[in-house]
Amino acid sequence: MSAVAPFDATVPPAVRPLQLAPRAVIEAHLRAALHAGAGAAGAHCIHELWMRGEFATTIEQALAALWRRAAPSIPEWLPMRYIEWLPAAYEAALGLQAGRRGRTNVYLILLDFADRRRGPYGVYVGMSRYTPAERFDQHKAGVHAAGSVLKRGLEVLTGPTLHLQHLARAEGLRIEADLARSLADAGLLVEGGH
Repeated sequence: MSAVAPFDATVPPAVRPLQLAPRAVIEAHLRAALHAGAGAAGAHCIHELWMRGEFATTIEQALAALWRRAAPSIPEWLPMRYIEWLPAAYEAALGLQAGRRGRTNVYLILLDFADRRRGPYGVYVGMSRYTPAERFDQHKAGVHAAGSVLKRGLEVLTGPTLHLQHLARAEGLRIEADLARSLADAGLLVEGGH
């Protein structure tokens, strides 16, 4: 296996450390990550291919291989399944910034809309003082649950909103509404975001 120049796999996905890398280099990094069981490096490789519009089957196969080889070290920001509009979610979220810090977190939850014509997926936009993972668990347990998340919630989409954590409440309210509006404008089926 030929060596490829290392990259920082600890950065958030929005940094896109492989953005300027040729496809062959990304594929080499992915092979090395699978061989080493390096979940974070593999996640960045898959994420970069995804952001470039790679075919769904390629992403799904890479996700399956990474889960087989490196499940314990895969970062929470990598979705567990292919979502066609993930690049649009990143674009919408990265266009929003908060000025003040606080205890509020904005989050996205993938919704199963396979039974709808506009499916297979939609997104719920919410905000909470709890972490996105904690709030998702609350929704699924019926604690102050949004019906759409209780019935259709699949997983938290952590990556696009990593920079929208620990906000002042007023900022969180504004960003939650703006994000929901931006995602709907991008053609996504959106719930929440009040």
